[in-house]
Amino acid sequence: MLQLFRNANYQFLEFRTRAYVVSALVILSGLTSIGMSGGLRYGIDFAGGLALRARFEQPVVIEDVRAAIESVGITGAEVQTVGSGAEVLVRAPVDESADSDMLANQVQAALQAHAEGTVTMLSADMVGPKVGAELKAQALKAIILSLIAIVLYVSARFEFRFGIAAIVTLAHDVLVVVGVLAILEREMSLSIVAALLTIVGYSLNDTIVVFDRIRENTKLMRRRDYMDILTRSINQTLGRTIITSLTTLLPVTVLLILGGQVIKDFATALLAGIMVGTYSSVFVASAILAEWHIRNPRKLEPVRTSSRPATAARR
Repeated sequence: MLQLFRNANYQFLEFRTRAYVVSALVILSGLTSIGMSGGLRYGIDFAGGLALRARFEQPVVIEDVRAAIESVGITGAEVQTVGSGAEVLVRAPVDESADSDMLANQVQAALQAHAEGTVTMLSADMVGPKVGAELKAQALKAIILSLIAIVLYVSARFEFRFGIAAIVTLAHDVLVVVGVLAILEREMSLSIVAALLTIVGYSLNDTIVVFDRIRENTKLMRRRDYMDILTRSINQTLGRTIITSLTTLLPVTVLLILGGQVIKDFATALLAGIMVGTYSSVFVASAILAEWHIRNPRKLEPVRTSSRPATAARR
């Protein structure tokens, strides 16, 4: 069986201050990007509007497609090519009372007038702003409830300090991924929410593995300092963490490269989430336990000694 870092003895906790700085800079960069752009960019799922997907016989130029859409009175549309460029995905903010079928027919006629060959309308979906607001509230509720459930589970399974460390780690991961998406100017959609929940589960799995080893070593190494126990536990699970991350990154990377435009945002969020989840399980979760121990030292159970009296040696 392949084993990496068999005798690893890296002093990760000595670099926790630098890790705090790196995490703070990344999160602040994302928050700054969100603030400068006036908030998160919401997709049709949350902001409401019209989503069209059309197929051409030949690859098209995005500017020509946008000009055709504007000719029917739809402004502010976002146009993306899909695959080889013969398919386009159009997202446009429109009035809630507008007829999606009528708009789709108008757009198809405009595209047909500006294109060579036949234009086929593959789909036309309308999402009202009220529905988008409800979806946004439900998505936020799902994330919050999942985090609360995680705190309760980890606190019951381990200790309360472990639950707090887990929730801070997961919040860190979500903030970093959202910040990265904001910097890359990606839209927040239902697929991104699904990716965030997937990242929460993945990161929690890595964190639980480290926590479980810490709990085992706390019982086995009662004479050692708690900081040494944390360091030893991280090193013992390091090989498993790296292998799991690499095997997960491979299909996600392929999905990002070959999956097409439609699934690109989802794959980007997963790629960023897996990387930051691996980082946080080593440099954030255990570091929080270390800081907690420094301020409120954990009382280790005393080493039990045998209470039986020594027997006299047989003559």
